[in-house]
Amino acid sequence: MNHKRSGEIFEEAKKYIPGGVNSPVRAFRSVGLDPIFIERAEGSRIYDVDGNSYIDYICSWGPLILGHSNKDVLEGIEEAIARGTSYGVPSPVEVEVAKMITEALISVDMVRMVNSGTEATMSAIRLARAYTGRSKIIKFEGCYHGHSDSLLVKAGSGAITFGVPTSPGVPEDTTRHTIICTYNDLESVKRVFEKEGKDIACIIVEPVAGNMGVVAPKEGFLEGLRSICDEYGSVLIFDEVITGFRLSYGGAQEVYNIKPDITCLGKIIGGGLPVGAYGGKREIMELVSPVGPVYQAGTLSGNPLAMTIGYRNLKILKDNREIYIELENKAKRLEEGINNIIKELNIDAHVSRVKGMFCLFLGKGPFENYNDVMKCDTEKYSAFFREMLERGILIPPSQFEAWFLSAEHSDEDIEETLKACREALKVALKVAFKR
Repeated sequence: MNHKRSGEIFEEAKKYIPGGVNSPVRAFRSVGLDPIFIERAEGSRIYDVDGNSYIDYICSWGPLILGHSNKDVLEGIEEAIARGTSYGVPSPVEVEVAKMITEALISVDMVRMVNSGTEATMSAIRLARAYTGRSKIIKFEGCYHGHSDSLLVKAGSGAITFGVPTSPGVPEDTTRHTIICTYNDLESVKRVFEKEGKDIACIIVEPVAGNMGVVAPKEGFLEGLRSICDEYGSVLIFDEVITGFRLSYGGAQEVYNIKPDITCLGKIIGGGLPVGAYGGKREIMELVSPVGPVYQAGTLSGNPLAMTIGYRNLKILKDNREIYIELENKAKRLEEGINNIIKELNIDAHVSRVKGMFCLFLGKGPFENYNDVMKCDTEKYSAFFREMLERGILIPPSQFEAWFLSAEHSDEDIEETLKACREALKVALKVAFKR
């Protein structure tokens, strides 16, 4: 495929934007390419500035569950724009979206709108600390919760693994209150609580890890976290920025029947517009200003455009729950088809799927935590990505990201994807042999 115009724009972008992109994964560095620049998108397809068309399995990293430029979602957006893009004071649609969220999620009595997933998780942790009067938090290696200082950490050393900053500009004093545990290892969490439990404000976790590929929770893991938090009086935070309204209308907490104390949301509740939210038990949420002392504010929080699109998006999903069954069936077809190719080519690879989100790990499983995932062959994945792109299939430009389907992906799209996958894996296998 010709990517000349994308290349020209990228060179210009690098003069004015760090790395030429506004989010690191868009740089395509991990797959050895320069990024493609997108001109438009519709349905299951995305089109770059060079006129190339791709079946899209990024879907803006999850929120476009109804596909790109869905006419039912966008209906009335012109009228909304004409009424004003931001007020700085409340509007009725904020209330309607909040009501839908509290009705959909089994754990949420009240919700506060924000502008991003990062803002949601940052605010949720502040709230948990205020509620418990404690400072320390637990997160899991490989789970990403945005780029706020206390969460930009990697595992340190020692029996209790305190966070070490993963970015310059993050003071060690900030991350010393963050403890890193191993996802799917309940014993690692119990050991920390036995020693530090009286000081731990919360556990924050992706109920299905979607930032190290797709890693499902082992049976009993989420239940165990709930039990530990109950025992020690800590707050359980589910980061459902990816899974909320994506795995099911009630999110991962509905799928696994676990009630967290606070839930973080994003992406899908704005139908692709910038948005985030955090919500939970009434007694916790009433600590948030102006009712309580925990300060959090934002001029664009609950802005009328994001709320209007978000409301229409959620309303369609609420009234058409069969969409979730269709998404899972499509993902199953891809899973089965790719697994057949893996057997046919006799390669070490594994499809990991939870409901309608999945990924292809190029390595030998099992894949239950960060250490497992890091054993994948990233060079092989890079070759695979490049070959898929050349065949008109856009998958995440990183081995460690989830693939997403939309309601617009057709049977023909899936067949075309499987055909490309067979050819791309053959090339990737040859690349591996050359090393």
